[in-house]
Amino acid sequence: MRLRIVHILIPVLALSLVAIPAAAQSDKVFRVGILSNVPLSSPQGAPVWGAFVEGLRDLGYVEGKNVTIVDRSSEGKYERLPELAAELVRLKVDVIVVPATQNVRAAQQASRTIPIVMAGASDPVGDGLVASLARPGGNVTGLSMVGERMAGKQLELLKATIPGVARVAVLGNPTNSRFVGWVREMRDAARALGVDLVVVEARGPDDFERAFALMKKERVAGVVVSGDGMYLLHPARIAALAAKHRLPAIYGLREFVDVGGLMTYSPSMRENFRRAATYVDKIFKGARPGDLPVEQAATFDLIINLKAAKALGLTLPPPVLARATEVIQ
Repeated sequence: MRLRIVHILIPVLALSLVAIPAAAQSDKVFRVGILSNVPLSSPQGAPVWGAFVEGLRDLGYVEGKNVTIVDRSSEGKYERLPELAAELVRLKVDVIVVPATQNVRAAQQASRTIPIVMAGASDPVGDGLVASLARPGGNVTGLSMVGERMAGKQLELLKATIPGVARVAVLGNPTNSRFVGWVREMRDAARALGVDLVVVEARGPDDFERAFALMKKERVAGVVVSGDGMYLLHPARIAALAAKHRLPAIYGLREFVDVGGLMTYSPSMRENFRRAATYVDKIFKGARPGDLPVEQAATFDLIINLKAAKALGLTLPPPVLARATEVIQ
């Protein structure tokens, strides 16, 4: 267990790459298209996309020299993804890098030939994005977040944290293409753990107040908040509402804990995005995406905010604390 006092964002404002390693010696200037859900220079986007840019730099790709980065963000409005993906195709990018399932779908609809690299799709086989993890086929490859296993672990950790918990809410965005599958995975995990599940929807920031009021009305003891791209634009507001209603919450992304949320259990997204750069490098060197096995996340983080726990009057059980990879004081 490591103690953490200050979190420093990786600067990515200009997406400039300094240092020129010996790799990637080529006269060609590659065009990397990024189809994101949060702006790359935002506090939420900078850490993960900064890790991707650093991964490219380490492999010898220098912005303005042998690579150009073209980014388009839906800003949490998933209905914009198809037009943004089509725009990247018109700009003739050499590869499209995407963070999540709905982004993959939009990129696939825009092009079946331009390579697409996933940085964190939850269930690429189950969602029909690839034929198999070992042989994806088509033009999609990258990294998977193994969502089903994560759903079970999140509920398990929340149950272990709240004494006598019997009823838990899950907060998700129904406009997210993964919503139905995520709810199904959560229901399966809840049945296995003997927990009653209440599904609460929030499509946009105007729904947050109503959603948390509904949770209190339903007398839930805690909440699992999905790692939705739109939610990622409002982590402080969501964490504050959980605190206001005195609801212990576990989140799908660490950004919520950085701004006062109780805990998160998820793959290391920064590591995933850094690893995505290796796929881009292989594709630039001639590999076909359909021949590159999809890599499952290997590093998972349990991050706990003790200040948030204290404000909720919670004493974290020693077994839960012992599993933490990081503790914020």
